[in-house]
Amino acid sequence: MKEWKEDRLLSRRGPVRCQRGFTLIELLIVMIILGLLAALVAPKMFQKVGSSRQKAAKAQISMIGTALDAYRLDCGRYPTTEEGLQALMKNPGIETWDGPYLSKEIPPDPWGRPYYYRFPGEHGEYDLYSLGADGQEGGDSENADVLSWI
Repeated sequence: MKEWKEDRLLSRRGPVRCQRGFTLIELLIVMIILGLLAALVAPKMFQKVGSSRQKAAKAQISMIGTALDAYRLDCGRYPTTEEGLQALMKNPGIETWDGPYLSKEIPPDPWGRPYYYRFPGEHGEYDLYSLGADGQEGGDSENADVLSWI
Protein backbone atom coordinates (compact mmCIF):
# COMPACT_ATOMS: atom_id res chain seq x y z
CA MET A 1 0.00 0.00 0.00
CA LYS A 2 2.83 2.31 0.76
CA GLU A 3 4.19 1.76 -2.75
CA TRP A 4 0.85 2.73 -4.21
CA LYS A 5 0.89 6.05 -2.31
CA GLU A 6 4.42 6.84 -3.51
CA ASP A 7 3.44 6.12 -7.12
CA ARG A 8 0.38 8.31 -6.73
CA LEU A 9 2.48 11.16 -5.33
CA LEU A 10 4.84 10.93 -8.27
CA SER A 11 1.99 10.99 -10.75
CA ARG A 12 0.57 14.16 -9.19
CA ARG A 13 3.83 15.97 -9.82
CA GLY A 14 3.82 14.89 -13.43
CA PRO A 15 6.22 12.70 -15.33
CA VAL A 16 9.82 12.79 -14.31
CA ARG A 17 11.74 14.53 -17.08
CA CYS A 18 15.37 14.18 -17.84
CA GLN A 19 16.52 17.65 -18.78
CA ARG A 20 19.50 17.69 -21.03
CA GLY A 21 20.93 20.57 -23.08
CA PHE A 22 23.50 20.80 -25.83
CA THR A 23 27.14 20.73 -24.86
CA LEU A 24 29.55 23.39 -26.00
CA ILE A 25 31.27 20.88 -28.29
CA GLU A 26 27.99 20.03 -30.02
CA LEU A 27 27.22 23.71 -30.56
CA LEU A 28 30.70 24.35 -31.96
CA ILE A 29 30.39 21.44 -34.39
CA VAL A 30 27.06 22.77 -35.67
CA MET A 31 28.55 26.27 -36.06
CA ILE A 32 31.51 24.87 -38.03
CA ILE A 33 29.20 22.89 -40.33
CA LEU A 34 27.04 25.97 -40.97
CA GLY A 35 30.16 28.05 -41.67
CA LEU A 36 31.44 25.49 -44.17
CA LEU A 37 28.08 25.36 -45.93
CA ALA A 38 27.96 29.16 -46.13
CA ALA A 39 31.50 29.26 -47.52
CA LEU A 40 30.55 26.79 -50.25
CA VAL A 41 27.15 28.25 -51.17
CA ALA A 42 27.75 32.02 -50.86
CA PRO A 43 30.12 32.38 -53.86
CA LYS A 44 27.62 30.59 -56.12
CA MET A 45 24.81 32.84 -54.94
CA PHE A 46 26.81 36.03 -55.51
CA GLN A 47 27.62 34.84 -59.04
CA LYS A 48 23.89 34.59 -59.67
CA VAL A 49 23.36 38.17 -58.49
CA GLY A 50 25.77 39.49 -61.13
CA SER A 51 24.22 37.51 -63.98
CA SER A 52 20.70 38.38 -62.85
CA ARG A 53 21.53 42.10 -63.03
CA GLN A 54 22.77 41.59 -66.58
CA LYS A 55 19.51 39.81 -67.45
CA ALA A 56 17.45 42.56 -65.80
CA ALA A 57 19.30 45.21 -67.82
CA LYS A 58 18.63 43.30 -71.05
CA ALA A 59 14.93 43.04 -70.18
CA GLN A 60 14.71 46.75 -69.38
CA ILE A 61 16.50 47.69 -72.60
CA SER A 62 14.06 45.52 -74.52
CA MET A 63 11.09 47.17 -72.77
CA ILE A 64 12.43 50.67 -73.48
CA GLY A 65 13.11 49.61 -77.09
CA THR A 66 9.46 48.59 -77.48
CA ALA A 67 8.40 52.00 -76.16
CA LEU A 68 10.80 53.70 -78.60
CA ASP A 69 9.25 51.75 -81.48
CA ALA A 70 5.74 52.85 -80.40
CA TYR A 71 6.98 56.46 -80.25
CA ARG A 72 8.36 56.10 -83.78
CA LEU A 73 5.04 54.74 -85.07
CA ASP A 74 3.18 57.76 -83.68
CA CYS A 75 5.73 60.49 -84.35
CA GLY A 76 7.43 59.21 -87.49
CA ARG A 77 10.89 59.20 -85.92
CA TYR A 78 12.76 58.19 -82.79
CA PRO A 79 13.47 60.84 -80.13
CA THR A 80 16.63 62.81 -80.79
CA THR A 81 19.62 62.45 -78.50
CA GLU A 82 18.79 65.86 -77.02
CA GLU A 83 15.17 64.86 -76.32
CA GLY A 84 16.44 61.63 -74.83
CA LEU A 85 14.35 58.92 -73.26
CA GLN A 86 12.26 61.53 -71.43
CA ALA A 87 10.39 62.01 -74.72
CA LEU A 88 8.74 58.67 -73.96
CA MET A 89 7.16 60.13 -70.83
CA LYS A 90 6.66 63.82 -71.68
CA ASN A 91 5.65 65.31 -75.03
CA PRO A 92 8.64 67.11 -76.54
CA GLY A 93 6.26 69.26 -78.61
CA ILE A 94 5.23 66.81 -81.33
CA GLU A 95 1.59 67.02 -82.42
CA THR A 96 1.16 63.29 -83.08
CA TRP A 97 2.70 62.23 -79.73
CA ASP A 98 0.32 59.79 -78.03
CA GLY A 99 2.22 58.89 -74.87
CA PRO A 100 3.33 58.29 -72.30
CA TYR A 101 4.82 55.17 -73.83
CA LEU A 102 5.86 53.58 -70.52
CA SER A 103 3.52 52.94 -67.60
CA LYS A 104 6.15 54.05 -65.06
CA GLU A 105 9.15 56.36 -65.04
CA ILE A 106 12.18 55.22 -66.99
CA PRO A 107 14.07 52.97 -64.58
CA PRO A 108 17.78 53.32 -63.92
CA ASP A 109 19.89 50.35 -64.90
CA PRO A 110 20.30 47.63 -62.23
CA TRP A 111 23.45 49.39 -60.97
CA GLY A 112 21.57 52.64 -60.35
CA ARG A 113 22.80 54.64 -63.34
CA PRO A 114 20.74 56.01 -66.24
CA TYR A 115 20.68 54.23 -69.59
CA TYR A 116 22.58 55.85 -72.44
CA TYR A 117 20.58 56.73 -75.56
CA ARG A 118 21.81 58.05 -78.91
CA PHE A 119 19.86 58.81 -82.10
CA PRO A 120 20.93 58.33 -84.79
CA GLY A 121 22.83 55.36 -83.54
CA GLU A 122 26.23 54.11 -84.59
CA HIS A 123 25.11 50.45 -84.44
CA GLY A 124 21.48 50.68 -85.52
CA GLU A 125 18.69 53.21 -85.83
CA TYR A 126 19.33 54.11 -82.20
CA ASP A 127 21.81 53.00 -79.55
CA LEU A 128 20.51 52.19 -76.08
CA TYR A 129 22.93 50.73 -73.56
CA SER A 130 24.18 50.36 -70.00
CA LEU A 131 27.84 50.32 -69.05
CA GLY A 132 27.46 47.40 -66.63
CA ALA A 133 28.66 47.13 -63.05
CA ASP A 134 31.89 49.07 -63.48
CA GLY A 135 30.27 52.04 -65.28
CA GLN A 136 32.98 52.02 -67.96
CA GLU A 137 32.94 50.97 -71.58
CA GLY A 138 33.93 47.38 -72.26
CA GLY A 139 34.46 44.80 -69.57
CA ASP A 140 33.45 41.20 -69.18
CA SER A 141 31.03 39.15 -67.08
CA GLU A 142 29.29 41.49 -64.61
CA ASN A 143 31.25 44.50 -65.89
CA ALA A 144 30.23 43.89 -69.51
CA ASP A 145 28.16 46.53 -71.29
CA VAL A 146 24.53 45.64 -72.00
CA LEU A 147 23.71 46.76 -75.53
CA SER A 148 20.50 47.08 -77.54
CA TRP A 149 22.16 46.09 -80.81
CA ILE A 150 23.43 42.69 -79.74
